Amino acid sequence: MAKATAEKFNVYNYVTQTIIAAIEAGTGPWEKSWTGAVQQLGMPLRANGEAYRGINVLMLWVEAHLKGHRSAYWMTYKQAQELGGQVRKGEKSATVVKYGTFEVDRENASADSDPEKRAYARAYRVFNADQIDGLPSRFHAQAQPPRDLGTQSDPMVQAWFDRLGIAIDTTDEPAAYYTPATDRVHMPPIGTFQTAGKYFGTLAHECAHATKAGHRLNRQHPGLSQERYAREEVVAELAAAMVATRLGIQTEYDQNAAYLAHWIGVMKEDNRAIVKAASQAQAACDWMFVQAGELDQPHPAQIAA
Repeated sequence: MAKATAEKFNVYNYVTQTIIAAIEAGTGPWEKSWTGAVQQLGMPLRANGEAYRGINVLMLWVEAHLKGHRSAYWMTYKQAQELGGQVRKGEKSATVVKYGTFEVDRENASADSDPEKRAYARAYRVFNADQIDGLPSRFHAQAQPPRDLGTQSDPMVQAWFDRLGIAIDTTDEPAAYYTPATDRVHMPPIGTFQTAGKYFGTLAHECAHATKAGHRLNRQHPGLSQERYAREEVVAELAAAMVATRLGIQTEYDQNAAYLAHWIGVMKEDNRAIVKAASQAQAACDWMFVQAGELDQPHPAQIAA
């Protein structure tokens, strides 16, 4: 999209309001846009196959995202040993909470009255199956190799991302992520993406994460680890939609909305969470365009999403 076109309307407000409207209209499940083995967010499971419930689902989802776990199974150290496994040295556990009730005899109660029931909550530690050696194969996600779909890059848009000065690694690993410790973005090959538009939209998301680094925007979020992670995902996805729109990439706002609806659910907030994050997303987008400028020339046609 040419610079003149971008200035005719407020890109940031347009994207924010469009995504809010999509969320209010209802969203389907989010789907990743590249081929390969990264597991979709499913229900976290106990060692016996029973699904976790309530807050434990959110806590384990976030833990899996942060650590890159692909298995749905979580278990205690003892349960792992009983299954013939061994937690690897140095692995850190996650916390889950067990809720229940216990009975207390009421003082001076009649013989035929029921005991009083009181609720309790107890925290305990679990490990993901990916942290454990020696478990049966059923506890590990079955990998499907990435498929090359023949998707071709757009040199003009790729040159724009190169000008950001953010290190981008490309390997056959079917995962897209930003690593704060090394300040590097990882991307699967563009050929494994359904379209070039979806590749650049994903790349914009990960580069938006990179803007949070201390030597860039030094973006920080309040709250516990789960909420901080969710807030950052909302900022990055919203910024990615803004960048894609300004670059002239056709954006599937329903997919942006599906992704954001999940993380807003983790935050336990309504759609106003997007509005709160919009200023940080705009700052990330502005930083990227200051670094890279506009496209070298007006784009002849929008890149299909």
